[in-house]
Amino acid sequence: MEKLRLGGMALSNGVLVHGPTAWGAAVRAPDGSIRSASGTKRRFGANVTTPFLRGPLRLAEAFAVLPEVRRALPESRFPFEQPRVAMTVIVGAAAAGMARRSTLGLPAREAIAALASLAPAVVALRGGELASYHGAEHISIGTYETGEAATKEHDRCGGHLVGPLVLTSACASALAARAPARARPAARAIGAIGAVGVAVEVFAWMGRHPRHPFSRALARPGHELQTRISTEEPSAAQVEVAEAALAACLGAEEST
Repeated sequence: MEKLRLGGMALSNGVLVHGPTAWGAAVRAPDGSIRSASGTKRRFGANVTTPFLRGPLRLAEAFAVLPEVRRALPESRFPFEQPRVAMTVIVGAAAAGMARRSTLGLPAREAIAALASLAPAVVALRGGELASYHGAEHISIGTYETGEAATKEHDRCGGHLVGPLVLTSACASALAARAPARARPAARAIGAIGAVGVAVEVFAWMGRHPRHPFSRALARPGHELQTRISTEEPSAAQVEVAEAALAACLGAEEST
C-alpha cells in the first residue's frame, strides 16, 4: 500500500496530523487518558498545480484545520494561545516592520526581521511539553513513512522553510525598496505573499534534491533549529499520543 504524504503540528498537549484529505488529532487529558478526533480537510487548492500559487493554498488548508480541531477536540491547546506568545508576535511584527523601514543595509534588515519572526516560536517552545510533542510528531510520521524507527528530526519539518523564506524575503524586500515611496507599502505586501509562494516551491525542490549543495545549505538553518530548539526527545507517553493522532488521521483518510 502506497504511503500517504503527511504533515503535522505539535500542540501544547498533543499532536495534530494531516494528510491529503483528512486530519487526526490526539491530546493527553488531565485525567491521563488520550482523547482523539478526526475530520475532513477543507480543500482550497486540490486541483491547483500552478507554481507559486499551490504552496500558499496548501498552507492555507493546513491552518484551516485548526478551528475544526478545536470544535471536535475542545481539550486541544494551540501554542499561539499562550499570552506570552501572542505578545511576542505583536512585538516581533513591530520590530520586523521597523527594521525593514530603517536605513540599515539589506542583510542587517532581513536578519533582524528573520529573528523577529522566529521569536514567537522560540518563546512557545521554552517550557511546557511543546518541543517534546514536536519530536513525538516527527517520530510517529517518520516511522510510518519509512517503516523503521525514526528520530525526532524530520526533513520535511516546517522549520526547513526558514532558509528559503529568509532568502526569498530578502529578494522581495530589495525589489519593494525600488518601488516609488507611495507604492512601497503595497509592494511590500505583494512581495511578502510572493516570497512565501517561492519559498514553498524551493522547499519542495529541496525535498526532491536533498543532496544538492544548495539544498543542503538552505536546509541547514532548519536543521539547527530542530536539533537545538524546536524538538526534544519525547517520552513514551507522548509518542503514544502522537501515534493516536496518526491512527485517527489514517482512519479518516480511509473513509474519505
